[in-house]
Amino acid sequence: MKGLPKAVKSALEKARDSALLAVEVYNKPAVAFKSGAYITLMIIAWTALFHAIFFRRGVKPYYRRDENKPKSRYVKVDGDYKHWELRECLKRYYGQDTGNPVRRNLEFFIVLRNKIEHRSMPEIDPNIFGECQAMLLNFDEMLEKEFGARYCLRQSLSFALQMFPSPKNLAEAIKRNRNAQELVQFVEQYRSTLSAEVLQSGQFSFKAFLIQVANHESKDALPIQFIHWDQLTEDQKKQLQAFAVMVKHKHVPVANLNTLSPSEVVKRVRDGLAKLGKAHEKLNLTWHTRCWQHYRVRPSKDSMNPEQTDTKYCIYDARHKDYGYTEEWVKFLIEEFKDDSKYEAIFGKRRGEHQ
Repeated sequence: MKGLPKAVKSALEKARDSALLAVEVYNKPAVAFKSGAYITLMIIAWTALFHAIFFRRGVKPYYRRDENKPKSRYVKVDGDYKHWELRECLKRYYGQDTGNPVRRNLEFFIVLRNKIEHRSMPEIDPNIFGECQAMLLNFDEMLEKEFGARYCLRQSLSFALQMFPSPKNLAEAIKRNRNAQELVQFVEQYRSTLSAEVLQSGQFSFKAFLIQVANHESKDALPIQFIHWDQLTEDQKKQLQAFAVMVKHKHVPVANLNTLSPSEVVKRVRDGLAKLGKAHEKLNLTWHTRCWQHYRVRPSKDSMNPEQTDTKYCIYDARHKDYGYTEEWVKFLIEEFKDDSKYEAIFGKRRGEHQ
C-alpha cells in the first residue's frame, strides 16, 4: 500500500482484513453462527472501505455538529470522532441513485444485521447465500474500481468444500424455529419491494447452478469457474435460462407481514409516550403523515418510484399500492417525540396545540 496517505491505508487494511475474516468464519464447517458473523464483519469491511474512499477524496467521514454548516466542528464520542456508519456512507457515495443493486444489497444487510446479531439461526443461511456471495463479489469489484486490482481479495480466496442441506430438510428446520420463520419472511418481503431489474441483478444476489459433470478432458481446466452473464453468447444465455426454469423453486413472499398500518403506528406511539408520562391525545394520522414526510422514510403518493423507501422504517406493498411501517419506526418516533422541543421544531406548535 505504498504511496497511500496514512488514513487511507489504515482504513483500507481494516476493510480487507475484515472481509477476509468474514470469509474465513463463513467457511468454517463447525461454526453455526455463519451468516451472523459474516454479515457483521462484512459490514465493518464495507464501512472501512467507504471511509478509505472518502479519505482519499479529501473528505473526512465524520459527523459535524451542524451538517448544514460545512465548517462546523466534528462530533466526538469518548474523545474520538464519530464516523459515518454504513447507511450514511451509502447516502454520501450513491446520492440519489437509490436503485443501485450494490446499494440495495448493503441496505438489505444493514437491516438484517440488526435482526440477527443477537441470535444464531443457521437455518436461514442457505436462503440468503446469494445475497452474501454478491456482497463479497461487490466488495472486491469496489476495491478494484477505487484502488486497483492489486488490492483485490480474489487471489487470496478459493472455493470452500461444503455440504449443502436439501430443500426438504431446510424447510423442516425453519418450521421448527419461529425466529427463523420471521427472518425468512422478512427476506422475502424485502425482495418483493425490489424492482425486477435489481432483483435479477447479480450485484444484489449472486445465483449459480453447481452441476456435477464428467471430468474435463483437460487436466489443467479449473473444476469451478465464475463466468459473468454479460460475457455469454445469446445462445448460451437461452440455454441457461431454459435450464433455470426447470430447476428453480418458487418463493412465496407474504405481503404486509410484520408491518403496521398508520393507525397502528399512531396507537403504539401514543401508548409508548403515555408510559413516559407525555401528552399524546393529539397525535393522529395527520401527525403521522407529517412525520414520514419530515423524516423522508417514503415518497409521496404520486411518486413515480413508490418503492424507494427507507426500509428500516417503511416497506412498499406493490400489489396493494400502500405502505407498511416497522417496529423500528414506532421506536424511533417514541424516542424523537418524548422531547417536546423536537415536536415544536418540526410542527411549530406545542404538542397540545396540534390540530
